[in-house]
Amino acid sequence: MDLDLMDLADIEAAMASGRLTSARLTSFCTERITALDPQLGAVVAVDPTATATAAESDRRRATGAPPRLLEGIPVLVKDSISTGPQLPTTAGSTALAGSRPPEAVIATRLRAAGAVLLGKTNLSEWSNFRSGRSSSGWSAVGGLTRNPHSPERTACGSSAGSAVAVAAALAPVAIGTETDGSTVCPAATNGVVGMKPTLGVVSRTGIVPVSAEQDTAGPLARSVADAARVLAAISGPDPADPVTADAPARPVPARPAPRDLAGARLGVLRVAEGASPETDAAFAATLDTLRARGVVFVEVELPGAAQAAEAELTALLTEFARDIDAYLSSPEVTGPGSLAELVEYNRRHAAVEMPYWGQELFEAALATGGDTTCAGYRAARDAATSLNRRDLDAALTGHRLDAVIAPTNSPAWRIELGAGDDFVLGSSSAAAVAGHPNITVPAAGAPQDDGGTLPLGVSLIGPRWADGELLALAAAVEAALPGRIVPPLPPAVLPADG
Repeated sequence: MDLDLMDLADIEAAMASGRLTSARLTSFCTERITALDPQLGAVVAVDPTATATAAESDRRRATGAPPRLLEGIPVLVKDSISTGPQLPTTAGSTALAGSRPPEAVIATRLRAAGAVLLGKTNLSEWSNFRSGRSSSGWSAVGGLTRNPHSPERTACGSSAGSAVAVAAALAPVAIGTETDGSTVCPAATNGVVGMKPTLGVVSRTGIVPVSAEQDTAGPLARSVADAARVLAAISGPDPADPVTADAPARPVPARPAPRDLAGARLGVLRVAEGASPETDAAFAATLDTLRARGVVFVEVELPGAAQAAEAELTALLTEFARDIDAYLSSPEVTGPGSLAELVEYNRRHAAVEMPYWGQELFEAALATGGDTTCAGYRAARDAATSLNRRDLDAALTGHRLDAVIAPTNSPAWRIELGAGDDFVLGSSSAAAVAGHPNITVPAAGAPQDDGGTLPLGVSLIGPRWADGELLALAAAVEAALPGRIVPPLPPAVLPADG
């Protein structure tokens, strides 16, 4: 059984037939982490209770109990999401190395769905919101996460470890988080599916924040069907997170509905065209493939993008100061009790925490006082959100579109710690700031001189609360495009049980 070729439905069928057990799959994943992760840096810790959880899932199945949505499936979780007292929740910082707060609502929902919480994945420390010169995928706790397709290149985004873990078959699925691009960029760069759901579909309780106005968790998987199943498991209302109040009205289906691409209407968003010839060629090939399947394309633009981008950073600085203070001062969290104390901690431990770059974003956020009542902040947040929503809604509604389609990323760049991320293009901001759902699926790759190919992705951005419809569309697009690029690693082949 080749894990790279199996989706969750295949794994479920293998377990139902007795060819595979959760215990064997969990053991295989932990063995693969031990063998491969020293060169990848994707996993910071394996949960010591995972083996027992898998065995209990197998006992439950043996009694004839109906399988739950993720019965016996190992899931890795980004280390900004608490999974309870078994493992610390560090956000990549040694400042939180001893912090073991109660598990996040989505961790509780994963367990309720039968998942085996396998461990924690590395991330860009503090979700890449400490310095403008940071390199994606580096944290003081986990070191550098490397792209499995080309280890000297970036894994992108703050959810780097989760995306690499799925691409390298260290686990079938993983959970990431996104404020702006931190799920879709690593997914595309590593050749997997990543979804940032509508803001409010998934609870943020128990997740180290950047901004309550934009943060959301989402699945990383090797297929759209798997992403849908995971999203259905973790979605739903949470009284402690008011933004989820509307979630019950549009539940996420566990399986994408079948749909035909013929007659689908997509708005083509061309991002930094000409800046990356490889991306332009891959995007053109994607559009040609979909056009041949009957998709109707309409060219669209987001005229407020530049103004919204400037306003976004201004708003995020204030929101981070407010939200990280609230998180750090909560009684369950162990470590610095405020952003001011965290800034001082980093200064005292600069050799470990700041060997390559500083904390100018922390300092700028601290200077705002976290005052979200001031006129300057309100104007920035209102501009950022309203401009992006206006542009996306005008495109989607005005042209009767099913979604906007755009290249997710340019090819992974070479890592130079301290030089910052070399983003050439990205299409995440409008959906991230407006709260719209955004899913990336593997598209044609970028050929390299050494004969390898770097993954590229194509993003589909839909209307708010239309996550189910977007998943159905993404599954149809995925089926029409070339299969994902598997990294050049040892095969993920499991021997069958019995």
